[in-house]
Amino acid sequence: MRRVYPAISIVGGIALWWVLALIPAFSKVLPTPIAVLQAVPQQLHAGLGTNIGMSLMRVGIGFAIALVLAVPIGFLMGWYRWAQGLLEPWIQFFRTVPPIALIPMVVIIFGIGESAKIFVIWTAAFLTIVISVYQGVKNVDTTLLKAARVLGANDFNLFWDVVIPASFPYILVGVRLGLASAWSTLVAAELIASQHGLGSMIEQAGLYYQVSVIVMGIFIIGIIGFLMDRGVLWMERRLTRWQETLK
Repeated sequence: MRRVYPAISIVGGIALWWVLALIPAFSKVLPTPIAVLQAVPQQLHAGLGTNIGMSLMRVGIGFAIALVLAVPIGFLMGWYRWAQGLLEPWIQFFRTVPPIALIPMVVIIFGIGESAKIFVIWTAAFLTIVISVYQGVKNVDTTLLKAARVLGANDFNLFWDVVIPASFPYILVGVRLGLASAWSTLVAAELIASQHGLGSMIEQAGLYYQVSVIVMGIFIIGIIGFLMDRGVLWMERRLTRWQETLK
């Protein structure tokens, strides 16, 4: 039954979409699923593969840099009070600022090249991951820490054998949320003088009122993000089998 419900949800959602697209009030702004599928071969000739590849590259680089920096900084903030006091106010401050609001300053600093687009994506992913890792370290059961101290664990053993495994589920949650943030920021990042990319394709389709191409681009971003999320979730289930969860 676990696989039946998602199938019902997908089929039901597509059926509802199709019905709405046939209603005159929605037909002008909502293409049918067939119209969206028909737009795929047309866009393949127009460089859809290149657009997908460029977007994957930007999200991949931005997310990878965010992950490499966010994990140690999150551990540092959770483990040391001085790091928390110095870094948390600024991280919380920038979390409330939409990444799209940073675009004018990013363009001034980095120009309109790839570094500007990657920086916007990095910002969204980094701020999400670092908070998740920080909360994971803060939520480590103090009983485990005291028990390890009683058994003679030093600071290195305490951190490596207790803190990291206990906070690992939070790291994986941060990875999932960070990926989602990276993809949700992609379109805004590709507004920076981009010639290729899914966000650029959606923007250009909007200028020419190509609604089917817009919906197709939205679905491609959603499908790629969903598959990446499922991959991280699969890894989470394999690496955290020791953790008790609701079935």
